[in-house]
Amino acid sequence: MASQARGLQNFISDLRNAKSKEEETRRVDKELANIRRKFNSGSSSKTAPDGSNTSLSSYQRKKYVWKLVYIHVLGYDVDFGHAEVLALVRSGKLAEKNVGYVALSLLLRGGDPMMSSIVNTIRTDLTAAGAPSGVKGAASGDNDAAQSLALCSIANISGLELIQSLHVEVQHILVSKSSTPNVRKKAALCLLRLVRTSPNLVAGREFAPHVAQLLQDRHLGVLTSTMSLLNGLAIQHSSDYESLIPYVVHILGMLVLKKACAREYLYYRTPSPWLQIKLLKFLQFFPNAISTEPNGAKKKNGAAPNNKAYVSQLTSVVSKILTETDVSDSINKSNADHAILFEAVNLIVTWGQTGPIQLREGAMKLLGKFISVREPNIRYLGLMTMAKLAQLEGSAEHVKKHQATVLVSLKDADISVRRRALDLLFVMCDTDNAERIVDELVAHLVLADAAIREEMVLKIAILAEKYATDLRWYVDTILKLISISGDHVSDPIWHRVVQIVTNHPQGDLQAYAAATLLIAVSPQRCHETAVRVAAYVLGEFGFLIAERPGMSGEEQFRILHHHWNNCNAQTRAILVSTYAKLANLYEECRPLVAPVFARCKNSVDVEIQQRSAEYSAMREAFDPEAVEDLLREMPPFEDRRQSALEMRLREREGEGSATVVKAARPSAAEQRRAAQNAAAARAAEEAAAMTAAEQEQAQHQQNGDLHAVDEDSDANDVFDSFLAGEDKSVEPQKEFSDVANGDENVSRELPVDAMGAMGAMNNMDGMDADTAVSSTSLVGIPKEVVPAMRKAFSNLCTSPSGVLFENALLQVGVKHEYVGAQGRISVFFGNLSSSPLLRFKAVVDDCDHLRMQKQGTQGLLDEEEDGGCTIAARTQAKLLLLVEVTAPFDDAPAMRITFKNEEGVKHEYPLRLPIVATCFMEPVTLEPGAFMQRWKSLEGQERECQEVVKAPPTSPAIDEDYMRRISLIITDGLKFGRCQGCDPTPWTVSGAATFRTGAKDLNGNNINVGCLVRVEANPQAGAFRVTTRTLHPLCSKAVKNVALVSIKLA
Repeated sequence: MASQARGLQNFISDLRNAKSKEEETRRVDKELANIRRKFNSGSSSKTAPDGSNTSLSSYQRKKYVWKLVYIHVLGYDVDFGHAEVLALVRSGKLAEKNVGYVALSLLLRGGDPMMSSIVNTIRTDLTAAGAPSGVKGAASGDNDAAQSLALCSIANISGLELIQSLHVEVQHILVSKSSTPNVRKKAALCLLRLVRTSPNLVAGREFAPHVAQLLQDRHLGVLTSTMSLLNGLAIQHSSDYESLIPYVVHILGMLVLKKACAREYLYYRTPSPWLQIKLLKFLQFFPNAISTEPNGAKKKNGAAPNNKAYVSQLTSVVSKILTETDVSDSINKSNADHAILFEAVNLIVTWGQTGPIQLREGAMKLLGKFISVREPNIRYLGLMTMAKLAQLEGSAEHVKKHQATVLVSLKDADISVRRRALDLLFVMCDTDNAERIVDELVAHLVLADAAIREEMVLKIAILAEKYATDLRWYVDTILKLISISGDHVSDPIWHRVVQIVTNHPQGDLQAYAAATLLIAVSPQRCHETAVRVAAYVLGEFGFLIAERPGMSGEEQFRILHHHWNNCNAQTRAILVSTYAKLANLYEECRPLVAPVFARCKNSVDVEIQQRSAEYSAMREAFDPEAVEDLLREMPPFEDRRQSALEMRLREREGEGSATVVKAARPSAAEQRRAAQNAAAARAAEEAAAMTAAEQEQAQHQQNGDLHAVDEDSDANDVFDSFLAGEDKSVEPQKEFSDVANGDENVSRELPVDAMGAMGAMNNMDGMDADTAVSSTSLVGIPKEVVPAMRKAFSNLCTSPSGVLFENALLQVGVKHEYVGAQGRISVFFGNLSSSPLLRFKAVVDDCDHLRMQKQGTQGLLDEEEDGGCTIAARTQAKLLLLVEVTAPFDDAPAMRITFKNEEGVKHEYPLRLPIVATCFMEPVTLEPGAFMQRWKSLEGQERECQEVVKAPPTSPAIDEDYMRRISLIITDGLKFGRCQGCDPTPWTVSGAATFRTGAKDLNGNNINVGCLVRVEANPQAGAFRVTTRTLHPLCSKAVKNVALVSIKLA
C-alpha cells in the first residue's frame, strides 16, 4: 500500500519540508496544475459522459483525488476534479468507493449542481442488500461498507435536495431487520443529522413505534445511537415520544440494577455510562413521568398501561445511582460515575415536587459531600447541581446546612468553582439569612480578584434589594459596594438606588439616604459613582436634611463642588442640575452657583454647556412659580416588573440559569413593599379624586350650572363623539333598564333628538355659533337622513369604501386604505340633482393627532367666502387626504360641506370622516398564555374600558352563527388578530392588535400601543360585554366605541 501511494507521500513530505508559506503555496499551485492537466484528457474520445477522464488508471485517479483532499484539508480552494470524484463513487470496487465517498463528503456541498447526478448512485449503495442469511464472504462485508460510506456522506453533506431524495431510504435501513448493527448505528446518527437540518422530516407519532423496536435491540451500540437520535427528536416534539418511557426505563434498569452489559461496553466496571447518560437525559423531557395521575390520563397521552410498574422501577434505578456512587481512586471511573450521578440529580430536579421526597433528600445529602471534596471538577458540578436542586420548594432548609462549606468554596483557587459557589449562595439566600450572606459577600469582595468582582457586585446588589426588610440597610450595602469596588458598580446599580429612594417616600428613607450620602462624599477623595448618587439624591431630597447641623443647602453645595475638578463630563452634568435645584431652594446658594454656570456656558462639552445656559436663563424667562414647578422633585419612576439589574443578570447568564430563576421570583419583602406602594398610590389617587370633585362642584355652584352633564355620557353612544363633535354637550337622556347586572355600564339607544348636532332641516340646535346664522335660507342635514347617516358612518369605520351621506342633492362617498400609521382617504362629492351646485367647499378641520395633506378639485378647499368650485349636474368633485397618525385619539375629524343651489339657497352639512383609531391597527396573533399574561398586566381603570350593549330587538337570537359574525367584526373590521385558545367559552371572542403611530421615541423608533379586546355574549339576556385594555386610555375608549357600534349593526 505504501508503494502505491508513494507519489502522495512525496507530495506530503514536500509540503511539510517547506520553509515558508510562500514555498508551500508554490508547491501546491504546481501540484494543482499537474492534476488539472492529468484530468483534462484533451480528446473527446477519452472523456466519459460524466466528464471524467477514462484514460486514467484506478491508481492514478485515487492518487490525484487523495492529493486534492489533502490540499483541501490544508485550507486551499479546490474547484475542479468533481467528475473524477463522482467516477470513484460510481465504481464497483470498494477501495475506489472509499476514496470517492471521502472526497465527496469534503469537496462537495449539498447545493452543488453535480449532486443531482450522484443521488441515484448513493441510493443504489444504500439499498444494496446484504448477503443472504448463513452466507459468509466478502460480498456482505462490502455491502455493509458501501452502505456505511453512503450514510456517512449523506450526514456530512446534508443538502436539502439530498435530504428530500434519500431520507426515506435512511429510515428504511434504520428499521430494516436485514441491516447489520454497524449499519443501523450509522443510519441512526445519519438520520439525527438530517433531522437537525430539516426538523419536520420525521412525523413523531408514526415514527415512535419504529423507535420502540430499535430500543428492544440487544446490541448496546445500536441502543446508544438510537438514544442519540431519540433525544434529538424529543427536543422538538417530546409529547410524541412519551410512550417510549417504559422501554427507556427497562434498559436503564438492566444496566443499573442487573449490570447486564457486554464486556466490550464496560468502562472501568461501569456498564455503558454513555448510554445511561442518554437514557437519563431523555427522561428529563417528561417532568410528570412519575406524577400520581390516573392511568387513564396517562393513556390519553400514549403512556403504556404498566405505569405504576415502570415508576417503581425508575425510582429504584435513581435511588441506586444515588446510594452507590462514591468518589473512586480511578479518575476515569470517578468521572464516568459522577456524570451518571449528576444526570440523575438533574432528573430529580426536573421532577420537582412530583418526585419522591426521599430522593431529593438523598441527592442533597450526597451533593453536600461532593462540594467538600478536593477534586475541583466534582466540587464544581456539586455546587452547580445543588443550585438547581435548591430551587425546589422545601429544599431551602437542607441547602442552608451547607452554607459554611459554600463560603469556603468562595475562596477556592479555581475561579470557575468560585463562580458556582457565588451562584449557590445567591440561590440559597432568603429573608432569614440574607443579611449574613450579603455581609459575607461584601467582606469577601475586598479579597476577590477583578475577574469575579463585577459579577459579585451585581448579585450582591440584587440580593440586598430583594431581601431588604429595611431599605436603609440596602442603601448602606450599596455604599459599601461603591467604596470597596466602585469601578465595578455599573450605572444600572446606582440608577436602581435612585429609583428605590424616589419611589419610597414612606418613612424616613429619603432623608436617611440624603444624610448618609452627604457624609459619604464629605471626604476629599471618594469614588465618582458615590458623587453621582449623592448629587442626584441631594438635589431631590436634600431639603429634608437642610435643618440639621452641618447639612445646610450651602454646606451641601460646598461638599459636592469640591469634587468638581475630579469628575468627568457625565458626573458634572448631574452636578449642574443639582446646583440649579439647590439654588432654587436656598437663597444663599444662588451667589455660589451663578459663577459656576457662567464658566460652564463656555464648556467644550455640549451637554454641560446647554444645561448651564438654560438654568441661567430660566429665572429671566419664567416667573418664580414656573421655575418652582420646573425644578421641583422628580415624580416616582415607573415600577417595572423586571428591574434593569435582573435584565443584566439574564443577559450574562442566560434564561435557564438558577440565579436568573431565583431573581425573577419575588421575595416576601418585595411583595410587602409592593403592597405598601399600591396602598399609598390608591390613597393618593382617592385624595386627588376627592379634591378634583370638590373643585368641580365648587366651580359648578359658582357658575350656576345645575344641569352639569356626566363626563362619561359621551361614552354611552359612539355616535355622539363621532358624529356630533361635541364631547360635553349631549342632551340629557332618559333612563334605560340594565341589560345584565346592575353594576355594568349599559349602552343606550339615542333618540333622534339627541342628534341635534347633526342638524335637521330648518333646525339649528346642534350648529356652532358661527354657523347658526339668522338667515332662514340656510339648510342643514334633513332629519330623515340621520338614521341612514348613523349606519353609513358605522359601516365605513370597518369597511374600505362606501357612501357616507346621501340626500336628493348630494352623495358623499369615501374610499380609504391604511398601511401602518399612514392612510390615504379619497372623498367623492357627487351631484345627484339636475342643476349645478355652486360655490361648493369642503373644509376639513386639522387635528393634533393627525398630520394631514389635502388635495382636491380646484376651488374645493377654498376658505374664502366667495370661493369654491362648481359641480355640474351628474358629475363629481374629489378630495384626497394623506394622513399620518401621531398619537392615540378617540374622535373622528370633522368635515364641513357648504354649497348653494341655483335658487341661491345655502346648504351646510357638518359631517365626520370615518378615520378612527382602529384604522391604524395591525393584527397580532398571541398564544393563550401570552394573551392572558398581557391581559392581566393591563388591569386598571385607566387602561381598561368596559361597556355592556344590548342586541337590537330586530336581531336574531345569539347563536354560533351570530358569534361568527362577531368574530369577523373583530378580525376584518377592527383589524385585530384572533387569539385562538384564549376564549373559555364559545360565547367569547378575544383579539390583539398594535396601534401604529408615526411618532418617534428618543431612540428613533416608532411609538406603538398594544391593544387587547374581548367580547363576551350573554345569550339569555341578549347582550354583549365589550372590554378593551391598552396602555393608553384613549385607545381603550376608541376601540370600545367602534366595537359597540359594529356589534349593534351585526
